[in-house]
Order: sequence, then C-alpha cells, then structure tokens
Amino acid sequence: MEQKKTQKSFKRLMGTVVPLGALKTEKSCGIGEYADIEAFADFCAAAKLKIIQLLPVNDTGTESSPYSALSAFALNPVYISIERLPEFKKSSKAAEKLSKLKAKFENLPRFAYREVRKEKLAIMREIYEENADAIVKNKEADKWFVTHMPWIAFYSVFMEFKRKHKDASWKEWAQKARDLEADEIVRMWEDKQLRKDYLFYAWMQMRADEQFRKAADYAAAQGIILKGDIPILMNEDSCDVWGYPDFFDASMRAGAPPDMYNESGQNWGFPVYNWKVLEEVDFWWWKERVAAASHFYKACRLDHILGFFRMYQMCERDFSAFLGHTAPCVPVTHKDLAGLGFSPARIRWLSEPHVPTQPCVDANNGDYQGTHGALSAGLDRIGNEELWLFKPQIAGELDILALSLPQGVTDVLLSYWHNRTLFKVGEEKGEDVFMPTWMHENTTSWNSLSEEEKTALTALFEKKNKRNEKIWEDRARTILSAITSNKMITCAEDLGVNFKAVPKLLAELSILSLRVVRWTRDYAKADAPYVPFKKYPELSVTTTSVHDSSTTRMWWENEREYQGFVAANKPPKELAADIASGAYTPAVAKWFLEAAASSASAFCIFPIQDFFAVSQAYRAQNAADERVNVPGTVNDFNWTYRLPVTIETLAADTDFVKDIAAIAKKHA
Repeated sequence: MEQKKTQKSFKRLMGTVVPLGALKTEKSCGIGEYADIEAFADFCAAAKLKIIQLLPVNDTGTESSPYSALSAFALNPVYISIERLPEFKKSSKAAEKLSKLKAKFENLPRFAYREVRKEKLAIMREIYEENADAIVKNKEADKWFVTHMPWIAFYSVFMEFKRKHKDASWKEWAQKARDLEADEIVRMWEDKQLRKDYLFYAWMQMRADEQFRKAADYAAAQGIILKGDIPILMNEDSCDVWGYPDFFDASMRAGAPPDMYNESGQNWGFPVYNWKVLEEVDFWWWKERVAAASHFYKACRLDHILGFFRMYQMCERDFSAFLGHTAPCVPVTHKDLAGLGFSPARIRWLSEPHVPTQPCVDANNGDYQGTHGALSAGLDRIGNEELWLFKPQIAGELDILALSLPQGVTDVLLSYWHNRTLFKVGEEKGEDVFMPTWMHENTTSWNSLSEEEKTALTALFEKKNKRNEKIWEDRARTILSAITSNKMITCAEDLGVNFKAVPKLLAELSILSLRVVRWTRDYAKADAPYVPFKKYPELSVTTTSVHDSSTTRMWWENEREYQGFVAANKPPKELAADIASGAYTPAVAKWFLEAAASSASAFCIFPIQDFFAVSQAYRAQNAADERVNVPGTVNDFNWTYRLPVTIETLAADTDFVKDIAAIAKKHA
C-alpha cells in the first residue's frame, strides 16, 4: 500500500491564489474561464511562481459565492469558454451574441456574475438545442456520462426541476419532486422522453470537464501545481442534500460561536453532516468528492478543517448562532447537576429563560393587559408571578418572530431567549441533557449562583470538554484518514484552532496547516509579538491575506496594525520615511512580501492582489476595491473581484514579472 507523504518530501514552492472568475484575457467574455488558466500559467511560470490556487469552481447557480454550491461534483458552467465548444462553429447566431455579451460585460471593474451567467447559459442553451440530436446519439458523450454516474444524473435531474420551479429551493417544489429516492432519480435520468432535457446540463458538465482538464494539464506542463479548494459544507439547496438526505442533519445548521467581532456568532445556514451514516457507507460520498478534485488538482485546500473534528452547530429554527454548541459532545446530564446539589427547580432556572413581564410592558408602550395577551401566545405564566416560560413549541428565534408581536416585545423575548446558563440539546434515558451556552458567564442565572456553585459548574464543563477533545480527535482521524488522497497534497484551513489535537493530527497525516502573517503571533506573551518567519512550521502554507480578510495593503493602511511587524522584521533604512507615514508604497509592499516569502513553510501562496501592490500601475486607487469578500454582508460586490488588466498585459510587463520573480526567489 502506498504510504502518505511525509513532511520531508515537500518542496519549497511559491504561488498565488486567485478566484477563477477574476482572470481576464483578451478572449474573456465578462468573467474568467477555464481556458484562461493556460495564459495565467504562462505568466506564473515567467514570474517563477509554481502554484496556482483557485477558489472553489463548483456550480453555485445564481449565487456568486463559490462556497455555496448546488453540487459537490458539478463544475460551474459560467466558466466555460463558449468559443472553444466543438459545437460553437455549427451555431448560426452564437458568435454574434457572444460578441455582444463581451462588449456589454468585459470592461466592468468587477464581473456581473448573475447577468453574465444568465446570458452565457442562454447562448449555450441555443447551441445545445441546435446540436441536441447529435449529442443524444454521441457514443463518446454517453461514455462520459456513464463514467460520471451517479452524480451527473442527480445533478441533471435536479437542475431541470430547478428550471421548472423558476430556481426556487427544492424544499419549495411539489412533494413528488422533493421526496424522490436515489433509484427513482436514476430512472428519471434514463427516461428517453426526458433525456434531451437532462442532457443539456450533462453536456455542459462534459464540456466544462474537458476545458478544465486541458487547462490543468497545460499548467502541469509548465511546472505549475494547480491547487483546488474543497468546501467542507454543502448548501441545503443542493442536489446532494436533495438526493442523499441521510448524509445530512437538516435539523441543525453549521456556524461559528460568538466572539469579540460578532456577539451573536455566525450562522452559515448550511446543514451539518450525519457522520454516523457516512461512516456506515465508508465515506464513499466524500471519497468520490476528493477523487473528482484530483482529476484537476495536484494539491487541495480542505476548508474549515476544524469541522472534521467537531462542528459548532445550532437549531434550524435559530437565525443567529448564540445558542450553538460543538458536536459531537458529552452533554451535561440531570445526574451531573443533581450531584452538584441542583434541584429540578434550579435546573429549570439554569436552562429555561425566565421572562419578566415588566420589560415587555415597557417595550409595548406600557400596555399591561395587551402585553399579557400577547405573551400568552408563545409563553406560559408561572402561577401568579410576573414571570413567563416559553411554551415547548417555541424551538428557536424564528418561532419567536412567527408570534408576530410588537417589535419591542420581540426584541425583549429574543434577548431573554439567549439568557440562560444551559440549554437542552437532547434526551438520555428519558431526561433532558444540556450544553452550556457559549456566553453563559454573562447570563442572569449564572450570576445568581454562589462562587462555590460557579466553581463546581466550571469544573464540570472542563471535565466534559476534555472528554470531548478525545472524541473529536478520534473522529477526525477516522474521517481524514479515509478521505485524504495520496494523489493530492492536502492543505488545511485551520484558522481559529485552539486545541492541541489539531496540529498533532495534521502532522500525523502530513496535512499542511495555514499561517496568515498578521495572525501568526504569540498571543500568550505581552503585546502578542509576531512569530519569526524562520520559526514557521515546515508543514504549513504561509499567506499574507485570505479571501475573507482585507488585503495586506488595506490592513496596513486602514487597520494600522503593522508596527509590531516592522519592529520584528527591521526594514531597510530607505523605507523609513514611507513606513513612518503609514503608506503601503510599492517598495514597502515588496519588502513585506519578500519577508513573508522567507518563511520556513513548505509553501508560500499570496493572493494576486497582494502582488499587485508592488506595482503602481495595477494596485487599485482604493484598496477596499481589491477585497474578494466581506463576511456578514450580502451584496453584488462580494465574490466578484476581477484583475485590473489582462493577463497578456501582465506578462508583457517585464518589470512586474521581475519583481514577482525576486519575491519568489526569497522562498527558493
């Protein structure tokens, strides 16, 4: 059996990361395309860059976020080069329409994802219709479809249903379309009367696969490693959640806990996995997903690696992540609490929000009687006290909103919904079991406890957490050992990790961790000094910024947290004036990137925007315009970054190419 790579086998390589849609060539049509990778590989080879890392390229439908896929396997057809389709020349009007599309969209500062997608798919639909009979009878195409079963059938049937339902979520479809078994989906795919409709989507996937493989092979021939990105989660509105519901727990949502930046945490809206069921089938769905990626990539980034250990999750009826917990978990039981001297009444006090009447009355313009009537719709009064408990059917924040109470009263109820030390996560032996709320030390019930009770509960929580960490390590070892591929170098997005099992297991499995310069600091020491680049672990990837952060230039100029970096890395004297002014000039940018490139990490992969900062010609006038995504916001800006000039222009700029090559040399 082939052994996994060890740490010593990794070469020191320099590269860049870019969203595929951001690429621009002289032949582009409003958005980057698979074929554009070839020109970009030529540019990277000239600049001595050996890795091109792409953001995910799965089909996301009308969503511009590459992390919101409709399929774990299907490629996004928006990146197809229509001119390179074999059927293009046979189409009577495609060339004219493509020319109009290019004129309309190609010169925009950011790509118009939805509009470009709509028009490109319309052109491809016409090309398909003109060639459909030949495609249906094409034996080579049929062979490709058979090779890519069953996902191609699931995806094609799903997309046709989605078209008929005007892109609505599958949960809004007619019931007969929602609740199909896997064998029923395959039978629909094989239905000769419907086959022509389904083959449109399958044909686009075949052509996308051909173009992407050709580009990947071309990059490899130039000595370039193509690195992909595999998101850990799936959109609920995806053919995988629709077709394999047993693999997912749709009653829960994944996210991140509250922190100093977001007091409500993050609710990503994606269902969590049913790992028990996936393990029963030997993780075949995940194995196939990784195998599909290996057709194009020599390396891959596993998104949110922490989620393979444990996932922070919350009830599907909540829109925030305030009442979330890590899973799997060893819960707090009634027996645990009774052993600490807590009676059933006090357990209820700790675990159920007790809502006083008066704040609700105050929020309802002092209407005492009206407030009592309103509260009774979703809460039960405790005897004659001016205290209320939520009714059992109130399972989350969305249920509170559904009561349609005055906004002020709703806000009060939501605040009390969060205000508890413990919350129910299930039942064991007929009794409720609990987890502590993430912010339990700020709750009314916690602050009503004696110091001895607080100490005892804290010790109980810590004891449970130690047991959890062992469970999480074992689970991640089982999953990651099964799904990581010897065909690809595996890299982890392990930001925010705070327990020892993660780096231990990554090293054990030869998975490279991630080091973002601005966050690679020794937070246990005063002033959190930067970790010297020479002390970065070899089994890691160094980067200067990520798609969810500001660029390095924006961080330097706007967030102004660079003083510690300057002190640790001693810039040359000729940069003193620029640094004193706070300006991230091209010279400062080059010094910063060269310093980062000296990292001991096996790989250094910097965003293309950070390389543009070394050139006055390519850096944006406003640094904020170079961001890829601003987390927590939904708008047309996110995920639509585009290169400021064509790749041909970059390649012809010998000074820029030499500057990047000089940076890359620092990592040789």
